[in-house]
Amino acid sequence: MKINPANNQTNFKGFYNNKFFLKSLEKIADHSGSFTAGASFVCATLLRPIAINLAPDVKKENKKALSAESIASGVVKLGTALAISLPIEGAIKKINKKPQEYFSQKTLKNLDKKSQNFIEQTIKQSSNVISAIPKSLATIALMPILLNAFSKSKEKNKQKQGQVNFKGLDKRIAKIIENDNVQKFAQKHSPNSKNIARNTAVVTDILLATSSIIATKTSKKIDEKTKKPLMINKALSTAISIIAGCAIDSFAKKATGGIVEKFIQENKNDPKLLKYLDGINVLRPTIIFAGVYYFLIPIITTLISDKLSNQNNENKAS
Repeated sequence: MKINPANNQTNFKGFYNNKFFLKSLEKIADHSGSFTAGASFVCATLLRPIAINLAPDVKKENKKALSAESIASGVVKLGTALAISLPIEGAIKKINKKPQEYFSQKTLKNLDKKSQNFIEQTIKQSSNVISAIPKSLATIALMPILLNAFSKSKEKNKQKQGQVNFKGLDKRIAKIIENDNVQKFAQKHSPNSKNIARNTAVVTDILLATSSIIATKTSKKIDEKTKKPLMINKALSTAISIIAGCAIDSFAKKATGGIVEKFIQENKNDPKLLKYLDGINVLRPTIIFAGVYYFLIPIITTLISDKLSNQNNENKAS
């Protein structure tokens, strides 16, 4: 008895056109900056501390310090999303509702939708890059408070999160999109829009790691014994996650190329297709980098940083 392949295609078609799936992709595309920060918050406050504590033969105080740094990082990233990413995403949504009020006739005529999406996603993701150094400084400042809370087993410290209201932000972003050089750059590089989220994640991680290491080294509130494992862990985690994350992301793009093409064919008449693709291109690297950075690597780097730190202390003692 032959199995009709058409039946399998029908099942896949149902998945490709699933309303909840498409709506989720649309939401991710609209809120790519805050989605990335939200995913980081969940992974940093839950997944990474679990991975750190799974590392064998590591001092409890080092595990506590690394877990506190991870939780502080997640809290700060979420606060940044509320303060910076959401206003930017809201401004872009406002522009897209009535583009004729923001753009000249020249831009409305010449700027294709794919190039505009490229610019908008770059601006959304850039909010994480811009805020990288302040986030690191705030993380290091919050970490001793969390360490103190861990040692006392009390919850006295609370962070107040607020959303900043940027007046005229929509007009400023519209001016960026209107810029001829920005449009030319977008038209040239929009075919590589699959890599926006990945590339901004790499730049953000490098800035976060560098500023975090400097802030840790100069901090007067962090115990000298825990500084070394923190700095080694941050450098190792970032380097390995970037290399492994980019490699896995490249493989994932190739492996899922046929599925994405099928998805495009099934939704080719949907006016929101480009937005769905933006959502896919944000979702894919976010999941990959989160899995690598927040779970797989911490187990290894926690052990390595602890051993290197102990060896360094022994050499100093001798």
